[in-house]
Amino acid sequence: MAQTWNGDGEASMNSQRPAALADMSNIMAVREHAVHAGPNCATPHSRTSCARRRHAKVTRVPPVQPQPILTPLTPAAIFLVVTIDDGGEATVNGALPDISGLVRAIGFRDPTKHLSVITSIGSDAWDRLFGGPRPAELHPFVELSGPRHSAPATPGDLLFHIRAESLDVCFELAGRILKSMAGAVSVVDEVHGFRFFDNRDLLGFVDGTENPDGPIAVNATAIGDEDPDFTGGCYVHVQKYVHDMSAWDSLSVTEQEMVFGRTKLEDIEMDDDVKPSNAHIALNVIEDDDGNELKIVRANMPFGEVGKGEYGTYFIGYSRTPEVTERMLRNMFLGDPPGNTDRVLDFSTALTGGLFFSPTIDFLDDPPPLPAPLETERPETSPTDDGSLSIGSLKGTTR
Repeated sequence: MAQTWNGDGEASMNSQRPAALADMSNIMAVREHAVHAGPNCATPHSRTSCARRRHAKVTRVPPVQPQPILTPLTPAAIFLVVTIDDGGEATVNGALPDISGLVRAIGFRDPTKHLSVITSIGSDAWDRLFGGPRPAELHPFVELSGPRHSAPATPGDLLFHIRAESLDVCFELAGRILKSMAGAVSVVDEVHGFRFFDNRDLLGFVDGTENPDGPIAVNATAIGDEDPDFTGGCYVHVQKYVHDMSAWDSLSVTEQEMVFGRTKLEDIEMDDDVKPSNAHIALNVIEDDDGNELKIVRANMPFGEVGKGEYGTYFIGYSRTPEVTERMLRNMFLGDPPGNTDRVLDFSTALTGGLFFSPTIDFLDDPPPLPAPLETERPETSPTDDGSLSIGSLKGTTR
């Protein structure tokens, strides 16, 4: 069940920012390549405003194998969201360790396509799939209802973010994953994304300019000692936006640039004294209590169907703590200050919303067993004095 944020209160970020990074060589997810992700993420040599921003310090992360969150943006992707059917928990739990093998088998046919997948689990599904501890900050997507725009929370238990140099291997992997979970899951959303020219969204602006790279990207996404049971894991928000292209195209280029807060052709951020307070970039700069900018890693992609007049952006943002992305969304939909909402939302409507947790590869290759009441082979349970079977724990609590 979705939580609803009414705009009152805002938690401190200091508790989520441990201080001091030593050696990041043990993070297997960091590649020699620069991080390209994308709407409004970063290219390796970001073009930003003259004002320099301070970044939060980074911390040591123990040697685990994160999922390939920091791989470069690819020309093709599939975003597949499914729900787990009643009684499907054992099948899904048993299928998770096989996903790595599917990626290797399909990717082996053409290694140059760099096939990968990031598997993530929603809050309610976590309690159905695994016994033992759960990620400290995992909770349902926070639905937002602002004065002009809304961010809905929509169903989703598992998210598969599949990426490659071409769509064929993405399509093959998506089909194989669903086949391994046949009869246990239902697809609730499937989006095929594509690269648009030089990493631009369908509104014409470069997407991903503010993504971090190197150790800063690791610190922005990989959980450290603040949640030792899930070190190396990551939270991920997704939203599917559709654009009103008729309204957007009615604006001049100068007016469009004021919506985003950066130039359209050169991708240069406006100076603060020129940039409107409701520009997309202005409302997406999040700082901790010490004035350090807190980053997320986006891997957004355009999607659409020309015949249906559908032009959209699939937002996907990875973060060490969900609060960073949630603060961005509150600024966008509720306003900062309240009522000063993101101008881009006048042309873009959010249709879906979900929050998931991306555990490490080690976790997925050897997941915890099902919670005791869901074990497929378990001792017969005797009724309690009140006639129940003591299975109230099946319902997870919302954090």
